[in-house]
Amino acid sequence: MAPENEITTLAVRSKEDPTTLTPEIPGVANKDEGIYAAETTNRRNPIGSRLGSLIRQFENQLIDYNLEARGIERVAVDERMKRNSWLSYLQAFLLWISINLAPNNITLGMLGPAVYGLSFRDSALCAVFGALVGSVVSSWMATWGPVSGIRTLAFGRYSMGWWPSKIIVLLNLVQMIGYGLIDCVVGGQILSAVSPNGMSVAVGIVIIAIISWVVATFERTVGRDDVTDSWTSRFAFIPQVIVVCILFGVSSMKFDLSTVSEGDARTVAGNRLSFFSICVSAAITYAPLAADFFVYYPENTSRAKIFSLSLAGLLVSFTMALVCGVGLASGIPTHPEYSAAYNEGQGALIVEGFGPLHGFGKFCSVVCALGLIANTVAPTYSAGIDFQILGRYAEAVPRVIWNTIAVIIYTVCALVGRSHLSEIFTNFLALMGYWVAIWTAITLEECFIFRARTGYNWAIWRDPSKLPIGIAGFIAFVVGWVGAILCMAQVWYIGPIAKLVGAYGADMGNYIGFSWAALVYPPLRYLELHFVGR
Repeated sequence: MAPENEITTLAVRSKEDPTTLTPEIPGVANKDEGIYAAETTNRRNPIGSRLGSLIRQFENQLIDYNLEARGIERVAVDERMKRNSWLSYLQAFLLWISINLAPNNITLGMLGPAVYGLSFRDSALCAVFGALVGSVVSSWMATWGPVSGIRTLAFGRYSMGWWPSKIIVLLNLVQMIGYGLIDCVVGGQILSAVSPNGMSVAVGIVIIAIISWVVATFERTVGRDDVTDSWTSRFAFIPQVIVVCILFGVSSMKFDLSTVSEGDARTVAGNRLSFFSICVSAAITYAPLAADFFVYYPENTSRAKIFSLSLAGLLVSFTMALVCGVGLASGIPTHPEYSAAYNEGQGALIVEGFGPLHGFGKFCSVVCALGLIANTVAPTYSAGIDFQILGRYAEAVPRVIWNTIAVIIYTVCALVGRSHLSEIFTNFLALMGYWVAIWTAITLEECFIFRARTGYNWAIWRDPSKLPIGIAGFIAFVVGWVGAILCMAQVWYIGPIAKLVGAYGADMGNYIGFSWAALVYPPLRYLELHFVGR
């Protein structure tokens, strides 16, 4: 067994020639990276030396109190783990289970039978295969963390350019705050249902938000600011796996496995596609933060292993959570107690699922609610990073402040929207999935078409004069959005193309947005390279 300090201890700065620290990786490492001056990991202070000095003193004070202070700086090779072992690879698997096996995904599974009128079989198949499609994208994006040492959306500058990439950052901030909102509402509903006479949903929301902020802010690991190696990412999955298995066991007798999907053939097909798309969106929205968790892994980390273990972790956790939610919701029409609980909120239905266990069931419900903390820590962590990517002035602000601002925003939004969780889920997740799918198409083509031979020069990640100007990426992104709008199917709007399928339309925004962006980006990028040269 490898000693644990191989995972948690930073690498000692190498005394070898600096060129040996950045070995060339075919198709990834740029052959002429050495022509640029070596970058420093010290944060720039563009707002004046005096104020910058005060900020630096404040950050040092944060470190003294064990708060995380590192910003978006690229993690140099000599700042990473010395080498990988079986434990470091295992953590890539456990991280995703800890983050993802949470009640918010159980409530997402409920939408299949409860909102779209699908049978247990149809809902379960759409949920699992939709999660698989989205998880493939997120797992591929995770592999760029060890290779680049930079955060996911900073990597996005290599295709979208310095200024257009800020649009992506803003959208991802909305996404991260939205996930925090959903987690807080679900947790608040569960805690309120456990103690209906002693705690309101609003109080439960505040409790989940405060605990999430404390964990995201203070759980700084030994030697490096890496959420992958935190106690939450290592062990949070254990109680969650136990309580979800218990929930399956006590509630499965009320699952309705025989009722068929509602509507004619075209309507059922449209509802299947819409629910499938929501599940794709739930998984693909991890892509803009996936690489953030692996920037401390060595450069020679096996990309195949990171991809496979990330995919396995995401798929196992999504399958358990989504199928459990599908089963609970399938029992709503035939079990009055399930119907009454669902009317109070999806979180209350989870508590009702534990009902046969009485007092122990309430204890399991509380454990389940606390599992949302791991799911909330990840977007809170990445939201602080994304705020800093917006610009050098934002970068000068310590991440703990940005994390705090993000928590305040999603707590207030959760308090306002706590009675509309289904609408938030169905509308928010789909809209977030659209932009991620479009951005993924652009990123994939930049990687496999335009940088297949030259690779990426990681030294220029914060140099606007050497990054692409971003005109091609911006136009392709807008074109993709036009396609998504024409093919989206939401409660408040159904696009003209989506209307052609069934009574309620079919949400095809992810696929059309991806396709249209993928069609227009290559010729635009060729023109950009020809006339601009970068």
